[in-house]
Order: sequence, then structure tokens, then C-alpha cells
Amino acid sequence: MSDELIIRFAAPTLASLKVGSLISYRTTDFDGLQQSVIRWNTRLNPKGVKVTILQQKNDLFLLYVHRPKLLEQQLNRLEVQSLLCPLGYPSCPLAESLGHLKHRLNKELQFPHEIGVFLGYPTADVEAFIRHKGCGGKCDGLWKVYTDVEQAQKIFAQFKKCTRLYVELHKRGKQLEDLTVRRMKI
Repeated sequence: MSDELIIRFAAPTLASLKVGSLISYRTTDFDGLQQSVIRWNTRLNPKGVKVTILQQKNDLFLLYVHRPKLLEQQLNRLEVQSLLCPLGYPSCPLAESLGHLKHRLNKELQFPHEIGVFLGYPTADVEAFIRHKGCGGKCDGLWKVYTDVEQAQKIFAQFKKCTRLYVELHKRGKQLEDLTVRRMKI
């Protein structure tokens, strides 16, 4: 798998603008995918980024590119804990929370929409999405916005600009690890 996949779908996470990004990837070459994840982690872990396979359904994989330190800060916020604890998530540590998310992705009948907090979406929007079953909302973008539309649109534009820039820089020869901002070690 090429680095372009990570750059195209996780640039804001690489730039440390976002906690995490999801990538759906279809392949029958599971061993090749695992090798790519190992290579990416070897190159990105020193920059504070980790790639994890969250789910596999036949030949469709859900990859999670995230910044563990930022995610841990996100998961420790009181409003996030209030959302996740009733869903069976442990209050800490991070590895157990990711394990529970994987379990819910693979065992629950419905998609676990609380995944939005693992992506850094506003907790109030994630709660409203769950409460309203995805209906309503004030605008759609990377997530369905129920609260601050103006702020969400600024974030959407920032992420789009970041992605365009990263894709262009990669085409010009910048390597994945060179495009990844060092934040904190894993």
C-alpha cells in the first residue's frame, strides 16, 4: 500500500490538527496490509502517530490513524467520559478504550457512532448525532454539525486545505514522515 493513502485521508492527523482519522481500505492481501501498517508505524511512531487496524469485514478494513497522546487527552475530558462510560468504555487507559471500540465495531449490530470522539469531533455534536439517530443537524461536513456551524465550517476548510497541501507536497517528493509533525512520542 502506498503512503498516498495515509496522506490523502489522514493529513490533518499527520499535521497534528486532528486526534484521528479513519480510512476504509479494500484488499484481499491481509499480509501486505499488515506489513504496510508495521512500516507506517516504524516511520510514524517517533512523530507521535500510530496506525491501527480497527476492523475487518471480509476484504474491507477500517484503519485508524491517530495521535495517542491527543486521544488520551480527549478521552480524559469529563464530557467525553460522560458519553463513553454508559457505553461500557473504561475511564482509562487508552489501550482498553481502543479495545472496547474494536469490540463494539466487530460485535454490535449498529455502528458505534461514539467513534466521533476518537476522531476529535465536538462531543456535543457526537451526543446529538446519537440522540437524534443521525437526523436533523444544522450542516454536514466531516461530521454532522448540531452546535457551532461557523466553527465547524472553519475546521472543515482548514482540514481540506491541509489535505490539498499535503497531497501536493507528496507529489513533489516529500516523504510521509517528513510531512508528519512531531508532537509527542508514543
